[in-house]
Amino acid sequence: MKNFLTMLKNGSVIGGIVMIIFYQIAFITIFMSGYSAIPRNMDELSIAIVNEDTKAGGQIAEQLQEQLPFKMVTNLPLEQAKEDLNNRDIHMILHIPADFSEKLAKQGDHPQLDFLINQSNPAMVTSTMDQISTQITNSLNQQFAVQGAEGILLKLNMPEDQAKELAAGIPTKVTPNVVYSNPVPNGMHNQMAPFFLTMVNYVGAMIFSMMVVGAMNMLKGKMGLWPAFWSAQGVNALVSLIGPLIGLTIYFLFQGGHGADTFVKMWLLHSLELFAAIEFMSIFSILLKDKAIFVNLSLMLIQTISSGAVLTYGMMDGFYKFFSHISIMFYTVQTEFSILYGGGKISEHLTGLIVMTVVSVLIVALSFKFISPDIKKEKEAISTAS
Repeated sequence: MKNFLTMLKNGSVIGGIVMIIFYQIAFITIFMSGYSAIPRNMDELSIAIVNEDTKAGGQIAEQLQEQLPFKMVTNLPLEQAKEDLNNRDIHMILHIPADFSEKLAKQGDHPQLDFLINQSNPAMVTSTMDQISTQITNSLNQQFAVQGAEGILLKLNMPEDQAKELAAGIPTKVTPNVVYSNPVPNGMHNQMAPFFLTMVNYVGAMIFSMMVVGAMNMLKGKMGLWPAFWSAQGVNALVSLIGPLIGLTIYFLFQGGHGADTFVKMWLLHSLELFAAIEFMSIFSILLKDKAIFVNLSLMLIQTISSGAVLTYGMMDGFYKFFSHISIMFYTVQTEFSILYGGGKISEHLTGLIVMTVVSVLIVALSFKFISPDIKKEKEAISTAS
């Protein structure tokens, strides 16, 4: 019993118990609060209705705005809507062609509604939009037949007998034309690849940052403060350049289908991400020393939600939306979606990642200078010991 109690009181064992408790609190609290946005914030997804039909199209657009539980955008021309879709600012386009009413009025014709969906998005977004396109088509067919088809056709100055005859056949008249852009290969592993590849680098950076800060503190007494700092930055840059090659090579060997140019872009992106993550987490390693793991782990968990890999930006709660603007993982995941599968805002997201990197390096430098113990005293202590 005495030996048992001695072991239980050991600092390392106590630290391990604290981490077990902390992991549970951090993981469950952050994940439960973050992912509760599904399906609670589904109404934050946006659909653009582009109506080019001057007759029945206006009434259809009004009905959909009233019925659909999403953010409806109706003031965009088709080309602008396509650009916003590519940039992931909207999540689907419903296009009502100019000849929709004309084909609706013709017996035997099947007018199409165009649904444009960008697959370079979280899987939840694309699957939801797929379901909505089917629901909209079925709902419109039913509404035409049951609630207003005859009236709509009469407004087109069609004889009443002909309007009744056409209305009876409308339940299967309208057909969906779903157009996908930036297709993602089949398999959940492809949809989640941007998240997995980003996460593995970030976790590695979290561990490495603690080690490199420890090395800086150990060597600054011998080298001097700034030589130790710049030497560490050189090591960080070298590790960041070489480190991602291993994981990316494994991914590209498994997946295939991507060219050498895509590999190089992904390599440079993840090198920048790894360097930024090392610098960012080094801030807390300097300020909090061995307690930095509590902050760095919490920030990593928050970024798994604010990265936009599972929850698109529009669905996030306010805290996670705010955090995405200072999230290394958000900028990396969004850029990777565009590199691997297509999409816009690459320059915008890369700029955000570069800004995070530069700011983190500056804060690390200032923290290392002002938080570090007096080097002269350390050198005197070393001289005295020797």
